[in-house]
Amino acid sequence: MIPMTLREIARLVGARLHDAPEPETAVTAPSAVDSREVVPGGLFAATAGANVDGHDYAASAVAGGAVAVLAARPVGVPALVVEDVQAALGQLARHVLGRISPTVIGLTGSVGKTTTKDLLAQTLERHDVTVATDRSFNNELGLPLTVLRADAATRYLVLEMGAGRKGDLTYLTGLAPPRIGLVLNVGTAHVERMGTGPADVAQVKGELVEALAPDGFAVLNADDPYVAGMAGRTRAEILWYGRAPDAPVRAENVRLDGRARAVFELVTPLGRAPVELGLIGAHQVGNALAAAAVATVAGFDAAEIAAGLTAARRRAAGRLEIVERPDGVTVVDDAYNANPASMRAGLRAAKALAGDRRTVAVLGAMGQQADASRDRHAEVGRLVADLGFDVLIAVGAGDPRALAEAAESADRGVAVHTAEDVAGAITLSAALLEPGDVVFVKASSEIGLGACARALAEAGRPAPTS
Repeated sequence: MIPMTLREIARLVGARLHDAPEPETAVTAPSAVDSREVVPGGLFAATAGANVDGHDYAASAVAGGAVAVLAARPVGVPALVVEDVQAALGQLARHVLGRISPTVIGLTGSVGKTTTKDLLAQTLERHDVTVATDRSFNNELGLPLTVLRADAATRYLVLEMGAGRKGDLTYLTGLAPPRIGLVLNVGTAHVERMGTGPADVAQVKGELVEALAPDGFAVLNADDPYVAGMAGRTRAEILWYGRAPDAPVRAENVRLDGRARAVFELVTPLGRAPVELGLIGAHQVGNALAAAAVATVAGFDAAEIAAGLTAARRRAAGRLEIVERPDGVTVVDDAYNANPASMRAGLRAAKALAGDRRTVAVLGAMGQQADASRDRHAEVGRLVADLGFDVLIAVGAGDPRALAEAAESADRGVAVHTAEDVAGAITLSAALLEPGDVVFVKASSEIGLGACARALAEAGRPAPTS
């Protein structure tokens, strides 16, 4: 965050200062919307959610070091009072970005955004100061918070951009106009809010490339027809990546090692070099190529990019996070979120990791699948059977039951069980697991199945001694 006084911020966002006897006090640290994440010298933005109102935590935020609170009403501590906290936070971010000059990189897609962002950030930060979206803070609050972590020394600003409906990306790119825009893929995530199918999702995701200036770069996935169709929607220069043999950035000689991690030769217009990924799953090749393509636009050669990708490790929890228990059980926690594409990729990755070991899938619902939800869950159930999983635990009523029925009907030998809720899943999976098993846990975030993965991981640890 570049230092700014309360008076300066108030003038910029049209705020009224309340209970602020020292308006020349400077905000010198990043902002936060969670009072527990306030750092000394920062600004606390009091937003009102469905269950929690940040205004109730204003005093604790200031006690924790916040200089002031960006609020919709006076809160009894130094505050900048505005009509719309979210809009004011965006205005502040847009102003800060205008005073510094990083290369802004925006990326979107239906699946793989956070992993690709982390791969890219770890590649770029080996060479210069890089600020990237924390976790999956990719919405109208998370993006400004990321921008406000940047300062004059920031060379690369990597912004994950999420979209739940038409206009979301137009808004985000208005706050932080990207010079490089990356579109990973088009799937069915959030389809119920975007339309009826992939074409509607593509229309929304394409807002990112429409925002690029003529001297910018659009990095597009040549393997995804919906992404390829965005080429006509941008004025920017295009760099294609993918598995296709004519893609300028591509992977050759792809294989999985004994730990289900992809090994391949990276090919770019600036050379070729070997890559050994530290993440499991063949699908990670696409994420790595996307990061490589952006790094190519940024001017790095194949050897520099390959070194960054090989050194990169998983940063986000709940995304193919692996825990090895002392009894030989491997817990694969992929429960941060789920859609059909990520469910397929995760199941295949877990099965590849297992080899000839016994495999257990603990699966909950995939949200926001609209009218096709039951059919998509049934497809996942058939895949579980086709891949040869030994045990399936379907968690929850409704669509997970369709998943269980499809797996059982496939008659491939999978032992199918159901659990009413997360607590039931924990009890049942703990009882069914055997030493040496690989257990894969995944569902949409609102299901809370990450608690099951954590409980299973903890179950194998020795009890503390007194």
